[in-house]
Amino acid sequence: MEAFIPDVRKSKNRTKRAPATDLKREEVKRQKHVKLMKALGEEDESVKELEKLVFGGEEDLVERLEVSVLFVHSACRCLVDMTHRFRRDFTKSDAEAKMPKQKLQQRLKEQFQKAMGGTPSWAETKDDDDDDEEEEDSLLQKTGNFVGTSESLPKGIIRMKKCLNANNDRPAEDRLSTVQFHPSAQVVMTAGLDHSISLFQVDGKTNPKIQSIHLEKFPVNKACFSTNGEQVVATGLKNKLFYIYDMMEGKIIPVPTVRGLNEKRVKEFEVSPEGESLLFTGSAGYLHLMTMKTREVVRTMKVNGSVCGTAFSADGSKIFSSTEEGEVFIWDVRSSRCLNRFVDDGCIKGTSIAVSRDGQYLACGSQSGVVNVYSQASCLTSSQPKPLKAIMNLLTPATSLRFNPTSEILAIASRSDDEANRLVHLPSLTVFSNFPMFRRKTIYRTFSLDFSPNSGFYSVANNKGDALLFRWVKQM
Repeated sequence: MEAFIPDVRKSKNRTKRAPATDLKREEVKRQKHVKLMKALGEEDESVKELEKLVFGGEEDLVERLEVSVLFVHSACRCLVDMTHRFRRDFTKSDAEAKMPKQKLQQRLKEQFQKAMGGTPSWAETKDDDDDDEEEEDSLLQKTGNFVGTSESLPKGIIRMKKCLNANNDRPAEDRLSTVQFHPSAQVVMTAGLDHSISLFQVDGKTNPKIQSIHLEKFPVNKACFSTNGEQVVATGLKNKLFYIYDMMEGKIIPVPTVRGLNEKRVKEFEVSPEGESLLFTGSAGYLHLMTMKTREVVRTMKVNGSVCGTAFSADGSKIFSSTEEGEVFIWDVRSSRCLNRFVDDGCIKGTSIAVSRDGQYLACGSQSGVVNVYSQASCLTSSQPKPLKAIMNLLTPATSLRFNPTSEILAIASRSDDEANRLVHLPSLTVFSNFPMFRRKTIYRTFSLDFSPNSGFYSVANNKGDALLFRWVKQM
């Protein structure tokens, strides 16, 4: 086989070599272009300085732009999982599986305002064209007008009936630590160790849920309405962080620190009657008065021993504190001066304290279960006041005391025993014989109790996660 040999022929169109004179001309032209570009690329020093002042230099500008972009993306990614059982009620369709925080906050605000009957009065603007004769929302009915009380509550037997549990629409998954009626609306609040705070309409029949909020990793030790009813303050079990839930704005505000509060944790507190202060129970006998406006401690008081209970006088001018050592201290709020102190009669270890709204009574609970009822007037003047009556119907520590708003009834209870819940008729200082009204267990262990603003309802929060609801039947 013959080898294939390609036919390589020289091209007729050969490239002609450029003359030397052309090369020199091109080099001169190139040098001129370089000088021109260099001159155009130079910046005046003043311009450079101005750009640096405005933009911070190229590196700084790029860095800031990157941070800004990241911030915008982070804000856009800040979505809340709406499939959580505490948030499902705020969705309008299954498509809202994720929701921006701002939108969820607006939903919270809208839902509570709707439950309270619309926009709060302090935020309304008058419009002559509005129809003021529209049917009023049932939640705007004041609890004070819902059930009236008789002029004179008879002793012996109290007429009342058990209603559907206040939190029947959403029972707690763990024990409840708080039950409290709203100061003006027909609403009750529950809170407990399942990290939740819930609001319910109170009608005694269906008691529908208004809303629930979930506080992540925060079992609630105590929760209270503010005096105006627009906020809820909640403390936990293990640290000094507490929360303020602004219901009208739909905001949950964490308060990690309070200026002047040197405590490792805060659990127990009281809201002052005028609503301007919180009284925190500290360790080693300290009491701290915090102003709600600036959230800083403005007064500090100290007792000899460990504080087991505190209460404000009805006008907010005095603080009553009970100690585990059995002593009672009375303080002037403005001066932080101790007005009087005395030993609770026969008490070895104190557990609780309460004062009546009319300024007539003071009740002190003890480890033995005895509850001494005093005259407030004698407690302010005598170093050894004698109780008007020693109530001995509890056999375990008296951990919960509450006077009803009309100062006709004193509720006493113990969390250490089932059914340890009694109602005391104050004018006669005798216990109603028909409460608890059932032979079988109904109340179980009481952890909190409260009366509605005009005593139409009585609620008990127990260890089963239920807020039992009882309704007074008007005396004939």
